[in-house]
Amino acid sequence: MMLPPSISMPTFQTPSQFAPMRLKSYGDTQMKPVSYITDMKIYFGFTVAGDRSAIDVARRAVHLLEEHGHEVLTRHLVDENAWEADRLISAQEVYRRDMAWLEQCQLFIAEVSGSSFGLGFETGYLLGGTNKKVILLYRREVEHKVSLLISGNTHANCTLVPYGTAGEVETFITDNIRAG
Repeated sequence: MMLPPSISMPTFQTPSQFAPMRLKSYGDTQMKPVSYITDMKIYFGFTVAGDRSAIDVARRAVHLLEEHGHEVLTRHLVDENAWEADRLISAQEVYRRDMAWLEQCQLFIAEVSGSSFGLGFETGYLLGGTNKKVILLYRREVEHKVSLLISGNTHANCTLVPYGTAGEVETFITDNIRAG
């Protein structure tokens, strides 16, 4: 598409200060450890209506976070009946509840392999409107299906964690998100 001479496309540059820590595989010795505060309220994002094939990894992550002393505000998202439970209240009540939890949380972690509009909204809301840290987990094998706005995220407060096994996710959590 040709633009009139008076209009030009903006040039986007990504300063190095906005480059996130991207973990290709958690065992990489070149990576600096990530550290977070302890005993946190965590919003764990997981799709309710999308592809839930990573449910076992999400459940193990939620369990491990709680085992380490964190409060997972959204633990119901990894229940079998999450879709049905959310439909017991109005869409407006879900929105108000989830926005309140996003405000309360000290850390947002989401398993985004089965990307959903809700996870994208939550991630964008936090990265665009707050200074909260965001961790996005996704299976390496489905990276080509994950939104490029996720896998290409360069925001300074966002850490991308592609993984191959549930063990890699557990190791990341244990090494980086421990309670005091």
